Amino acid sequence: MNTPVADFVRHYGEGDTARLHMPGHKGRPFLGCEPWDLTEIPGADALYQAQGILRESEANAAALFGSQRTCYSTEGSSQCLRAMLYLAVCGTGSRRVVAARNVHSAFVSAAALLDLEVTWLWPEESRSLCGCPVSPAQLEETLSLLPEPPAAVYLTSPDYLGAMAQLPALGEVCRRRGVLLLVDNAHGAYLRFLTPSLHPLDLGADLCCDSAHKTLPVLTGGAYLHIAKSAPPKVAALAKDALALFGSTSPSYLTLASLDLCNRYLAEGYPQRLAETVEQLASFREKLRAAGWQPEPSDPLRVTIAAPQGLTGKDLAQRLRQGRVECEYADGDFLVLMATPENTQQDLDRAAAALGQAPGPAKRPAPLPLAQGEQVCSIRQAAFSPRETVPASRSLGRVCGLPTVGCPPAVPIAVSGERITPEALALFQRYGIEQVDVLLP
Repeated sequence: MNTPVADFVRHYGEGDTARLHMPGHKGRPFLGCEPWDLTEIPGADALYQAQGILRESEANAAALFGSQRTCYSTEGSSQCLRAMLYLAVCGTGSRRVVAARNVHSAFVSAAALLDLEVTWLWPEESRSLCGCPVSPAQLEETLSLLPEPPAAVYLTSPDYLGAMAQLPALGEVCRRRGVLLLVDNAHGAYLRFLTPSLHPLDLGADLCCDSAHKTLPVLTGGAYLHIAKSAPPKVAALAKDALALFGSTSPSYLTLASLDLCNRYLAEGYPQRLAETVEQLASFREKLRAAGWQPEPSDPLRVTIAAPQGLTGKDLAQRLRQGRVECEYADGDFLVLMATPENTQQDLDRAAAALGQAPGPAKRPAPLPLAQGEQVCSIRQAAFSPRETVPASRSLGRVCGLPTVGCPPAVPIAVSGERITPEALALFQRYGIEQVDVLLP
């Protein structure tokens, strides 16, 4: 597969053109990558009006992912999910979105910018802030109770612990109701290349976003906005306008070149390497079980371990650091490891050695309380109103301004415009949230 963007960047970087254009480093090495760090000069194309090498490269990506259209982002899935929501609103005229509650905080900022009304899907039971299992029956009932169809249904799959939504069945509910299904697939770009594919585009999603940089060899910020073949053509036609609305006019050509090179990586032997890595991780999980650890069900490239009695996930993360291993995420209940074909067997062996033998059986966290606060004002009103920061312990009854949550996992406990409940206070304490942004009285 050709790599037109990377070829252009490399050719320009190796030339001797006097750079009387941005960026200011002029190709002189400070970090070492500057010769290839370009702006939208003639021949480099323009990301949001792509007609040349970027259009060609995005077409390569669309062929690999089996989409109607795939567009690049250099600002992560955050830019893409805002674009998805904008496209859904433009396509229907409705500003209501039905969303599973374990959204990324970027969804809340998009709701503020687009003035969305959100109907939340709450889990019947969840052991983690990251999880929000939704059943087809629950989605069917929620949609049936709305006075008119929403702009979209919005789900996160996989979630931060690796749990996968029932996308085929949920997608069927959406199709029957004539509602677009949007999926935040930030952690699952690789799912397309499993056999069979587990990618949202192949399981019923109309639009989805992938953070290529999370699971593929792409520089940080590289992401895809995918428009499925099932989506209305007018949605695909507006995709670039939607991304431009939320994106910088100075996209990183280092990131674009890495997205371009990733096409060749995916086309040349990646499925086989991925399959081998999935087998390695299955063996790794078995090794952990033999040592007394409890790996949770998750997507194939993630290993999520429930902390044993007397320890937290953060304690396990510290064990790993002592063995020169860094994890993806840890909280009071879980430890998350993410691997790709770029990891070696030695990496997994080192992690297993650092964890050692489990000191006891895994604890089973009690189901989380649901912080279903009264919606006092819209998300947009709250986000643009005067606010103050108060200790979380003194926020009971106050109205949330902007969500206060760390990244990872960036899943808000209270959402803008909601009154903070005793359940929210309990979750603030559980997840170490010490300060909360609230509206002024």
